[in-house]
Amino acid sequence: MFYPLSAFIAYRYARSGKHNSFVSFINRFSVAGIALGLMSLIVVVSVMNGFEAQLKQRILSIVPHIVVSNDGNAVSEEVRSLEGVIDTMPFLEAEALTQSRKALRGVQIQGVIPDDMSQNTLVANSMRFGRFDSLSPGDFNVVIGNALATQLNIRVGDKVRIMTAGASVYTPFGRMPSQRLFTITGLFDVGSQLDSSVVYMHLDDARRLLRKPQDFATSERLFLEDAFEYQTTVDSLRQQAAFENLEVNTWRERQGPLFDAVKMEKNMMFLMLLLVIAVAAFNIVSALVMVVSEKQGDIAVLQTQGMSGSVIMWIFVLNGLFNGIKGTGIGLILGVVLALGLNGILTALGVNLGLSADGAGLPVVMNPAQIASVTLLSLLLCVCASVYPARKAMKIKPATALQNE
Repeated sequence: MFYPLSAFIAYRYARSGKHNSFVSFINRFSVAGIALGLMSLIVVVSVMNGFEAQLKQRILSIVPHIVVSNDGNAVSEEVRSLEGVIDTMPFLEAEALTQSRKALRGVQIQGVIPDDMSQNTLVANSMRFGRFDSLSPGDFNVVIGNALATQLNIRVGDKVRIMTAGASVYTPFGRMPSQRLFTITGLFDVGSQLDSSVVYMHLDDARRLLRKPQDFATSERLFLEDAFEYQTTVDSLRQQAAFENLEVNTWRERQGPLFDAVKMEKNMMFLMLLLVIAVAAFNIVSALVMVVSEKQGDIAVLQTQGMSGSVIMWIFVLNGLFNGIKGTGIGLILGVVLALGLNGILTALGVNLGLSADGAGLPVVMNPAQIASVTLLSLLLCVCASVYPARKAMKIKPATALQNE
């Protein structure tokens, strides 16, 4: 079988160092380091992807992706045609107090359309009791989080008093907040910290609580295909003259710092494990320097036979690349297998971490493009580590090398 000359000799050198136990040990150590580093990187990044996806699912299913308003005026229907928008819904929100017989809690009330919520949010799929369809206009029903129900010591069928200062009135007894008794008809459990701070009611009931006329033009809540691509939609809004007077609020203004912290932690873990791979890759330098010293006579003979310096350089670059291929191949296989079976392994070891939305172990999301990029980056580090010994081999003078033989 035909091989390029540099690759053929590099492969022979990569297999011929077994008689030199020290060189062989360093080669194996570097291969093992690359494999362990890449394996750890794949597993950790996959788990961090899972946590990020869980945050996106739990928090951004409650927090509106984008809310646009026009100071009480109607919002144009053209927002439905914006890039990335899958649906819109009339929306009204305000801060309020929720009072039961046992406790008092501050909450954010959201006036919604039940059908739109059922079709476009995961909250409707996370109902423990009841359904969003129970939010009928005029019945003054509410759907609250299971965590809030626990804090208020209430359950489905109980009544709570909701008070808001934004629509208070002045009476002979002083300023009185707008308040009404609402019936609990549903409990949701998304598993986020917002479960204890959001109360859903029908849009018409929210208007009455806030003392707004029934024809009051509410804000418009935009549901996006991907909440992380919100900036594209915002840019489209601001570029069109018809929307220049709209006030735009995005989820970044409410929960941006949390996702920034998760992203920073993910990047730092990636960098730390990448440095582990880099340290292992640069052990190739030590091994190749010794191989070059050992093969000086062979290099001199090849030069006297007419082999150019660039071909000799590629011999040792490919030699280091072969070690990198072994290390990244082993690390890639172990990393993928370990990531896929991580929860099973933890269960076998008696470590139960119910951190997924369904409470079943660690969330693991493997991104093939990400895994391919870190694998190629590991190979690139191996090639970079091989350049110095390869250039040293290229500069060997045949007369001096043969004189020392």
